[in-house]
Parts: sequence; C-alpha cells; structure tokens
Amino acid sequence: MRVSFLGLGAIGAPIASHLAGPHQLTVWNRTRAKAEAFAAAHPAKAAATPREAATGAEVLLTCLPTSAEVEQVLFGPDGAATALAQGTLVIDSTSGDPASSRRIAARLATQGVAFVDAPVSGGVSLAEKGELTVMLGGDAAAVERARPVVALYGKKKVVHIGPVGAGHAVKGVNNALLAANILSASEGITALVKAGVAPRVAVETINASSGASFVTQTLVPDRVLTGAYPRSFRLALLDKDCGIALDLVREMGISGPVLAAVKGRMAELRALLGEEEDYMAPFRQAERDSGVKIRG
Repeated sequence: MRVSFLGLGAIGAPIASHLAGPHQLTVWNRTRAKAEAFAAAHPAKAAATPREAATGAEVLLTCLPTSAEVEQVLFGPDGAATALAQGTLVIDSTSGDPASSRRIAARLATQGVAFVDAPVSGGVSLAEKGELTVMLGGDAAAVERARPVVALYGKKKVVHIGPVGAGHAVKGVNNALLAANILSASEGITALVKAGVAPRVAVETINASSGASFVTQTLVPDRVLTGAYPRSFRLALLDKDCGIALDLVREMGISGPVLAAVKGRMAELRALLGEEEDYMAPFRQAERDSGVKIRG
C-alpha cells in the first residue's frame, strides 16, 4: 500500500523503519533533514510538507509529541487532511488524549476518512525490534484495516481496546503507572543505598520479591546501575501522560489521590529540570538530593 508517516522521533523513526519495504512509504518530519536522512537509509521518500506526504496515501500514520501537534499537522497550514482522499485510514500512534482523538475522528469522518488511535508501549529498544504493544481505539472495521499495518511493529501484542479514544486512555493510565513506579523506586532504592545496602543487592532482591516491576527489572539495571541514563523519552511527555490519566480518573468521578500526587511530583520535576530531561531523571535527582550514587 501507499503509506505515509508523519513524525520521525525516538519512537516514530523505528516504527516507520518496519513499514519501509513492505509498503510504498513517504515520510515527513518537522526537521526536514531527519526525513531526508531516513529516506536515504530506507526504501522511502521524504516529503516537504504534511500535505505532500499525504497526497495519494491509502494509510497515514502520525507519531507526534501530543494531540495538539496531530491536529496542527492534519488541519493546519499545508495540513495532511487537505490531501486525504475519501476512504483513507489515519492511524495515530501519538500518546494522545481521548477527547482530542474523538474530535479528530469526527472531523476526518466528514471527509470520509477513518481514524484509529494506536498508541504504543515498549520503548525505543522494542520499537527497533518491532516488538511493541499497540493499543487500538476505533470502530471494528477501521481497526481491522489497521491491524496488518501495525502488526509490522506490534509483534508483542495488538489489542482492540474499544471505541475511538480508548487506546489513548489505556496508554495514559499505563504511563501514569510507569511514572508512579519510577518515583517510588527512585525514593526507596536511594534510601536503601544511603542506609548502606549495595545497590545491585537491593535491586536484585526487590526483583526476586513482590515489589518487582518493569522499572526495577529493566530500567534500573540498564540505566541507573550503569550510570548510562540514555535520553529516550522526555520527562515532559511522561508528565503530559500523567495529566491525561488524571483527567480521565476525575472525569469518571474518582478522586484519584495517588495519581494526583504522582502528577504533582512529575510537574515539579519538569519545572525543575526543564523540557528536555529524560524520564528516568527522578533517579538522578534523588541521587543529587541524597548525595549517594546508585551504581553497581
């Protein structure tokens, strides 16, 4: 098929790489050099504008920081929506918010264009392997059309969550739980190290016990104990996702004191550390605040 991909960020670029070859791929990125570099390295064509990228597409994928950028890229100047033909399918892999997804879907429907929200989970390493979890929100017919496309990079799990916005709702809650794990693990492990427990002993014991999580089993050994701290996902975006989850919780009439506390702390760290810091920065901040290093 003729497939277009808008947004070649840390997750978007590896996702797009799995579409190049199986499909006739056109890519666009706000920084044009990134799209041109991608096209030079893969069987793909770089477009100068979203509209150009969308021209002739049967399927259009977006993978951008927020739903606001998706709306801008679709409906703003030189927007992709102006070039989408009736019958086109839009798949949004952004970690977006459900209300925006419903609004985008309704607007595209007036053009005869279907929309599926399809956020992913697994991080950069699994995106490179094509082993992401993909959470689909949309009507059954649109989701079935999306499945063979997202299956190319969603080899871990592709699941139809529910109607439009449901995928983004689950993704928001998932990332809020990730943030809660990062914050609690950074505080607890730092305290153990300051109390004299060897960092690796602490982490390995937790991972053999009931407190284990993806954070302690994968992120802490790979990033914290090594001191590597690669930049892969911005803290600012995780804070945004916490806000999406908290909005959902409150919309459902649930007070959500724990998620509110997580969102509050993430917002504090974002304000302190800036917009470009990585999402594992709470560990580095805990090290700075305590005067110990979690290494081993």
